[in-house]
Amino acid sequence: MQDWLKKVEKCKNLDKLEELRIEVFGKKGFLAAEFEKMKTMGGEEKKNLAKVLNEIKEGMRVALDEKKAALSAETLKLKLEKERVDITLLDTRIGSGALHPVLATMDKMIEYFASQNFSIETGPIVENDFNNFEALNLPKHHPARDMQDTFYMKDSMLLRTHTSSVQIRTMLNSKPPIRMIAPGAVCRRDYDLTHVPMFHQVEGLVVEEGDKVSFANLKSLLEDFLKYMFGDIKVRFRPSFFPFTEPSAEVDISCVFCGGDGCRVCKQTGWLEVLGCGVVDPNVFEAVGYKNVSGYAFGLGVERFSMLLNNTSDMRSLFEGDLRLLEQFV
Repeated sequence: MQDWLKKVEKCKNLDKLEELRIEVFGKKGFLAAEFEKMKTMGGEEKKNLAKVLNEIKEGMRVALDEKKAALSAETLKLKLEKERVDITLLDTRIGSGALHPVLATMDKMIEYFASQNFSIETGPIVENDFNNFEALNLPKHHPARDMQDTFYMKDSMLLRTHTSSVQIRTMLNSKPPIRMIAPGAVCRRDYDLTHVPMFHQVEGLVVEEGDKVSFANLKSLLEDFLKYMFGDIKVRFRPSFFPFTEPSAEVDISCVFCGGDGCRVCKQTGWLEVLGCGVVDPNVFEAVGYKNVSGYAFGLGVERFSMLLNNTSDMRSLFEGDLRLLEQFV
């Protein structure tokens, strides 16, 4: 017994201790061999040997556990000492953080509209059908719903496809005048170079009593906003169709890459589409119980603006977390 305990004390590391444990407790170890001998022994002799072996077994178990705990603590101490960092030393490798380019672009947009006295409104991403579609002049089975590839849930709820649902919530909970933007994440079933399943929008709404608001007000605001974002560019409005506005328009800017001369990005047209807008359709006002009011709305994709501002060709790369790309915006 004492010889075994001395061997335990002489172990200097966990590997040696494990070898000793196997030598004693292994299938071909000391205890297994001694217990095997008991098969050929008589009653009293067998009883005495069993007592001795059980004492050795218990004593070695305790000794091995205590030694293992001591060696483990010593190993951990040495490891921590080796990995110790002097936090008082100056590390020139540490860089400064920065906002993600999409969030930085969104902040710039919010800053502009806040300066124009727009309130910032938010709403849930999980939305109901009324706020996301029906109140926006998109009733069930309306063909324009084919434009939206929507994530539906089993309980008839859905992931909002635009932040226009926040406009509906705002109008249901307040009365004119309203001057708001709704920045936030939206979801659609789309994934390619210029689309991702989750992206960000900023949608705006202005509502006044009577006929105080016109398309001319909308045009003036958006021209000023786009020049704030992109600098000295040309802006044009093209007639379009959106179920929730009438008249509707899509807004283009002169290509920021070629200056309007024509290139691969603008497909040789010299123009880039950046947002949609229009005068709010009367059916939308009727859905929220508004009467004798006028208003305009607009909506834009933040990632689209970020790609143009930062010369990024693949929208998906903005969400891959690749530091080689993101460090360029520090």
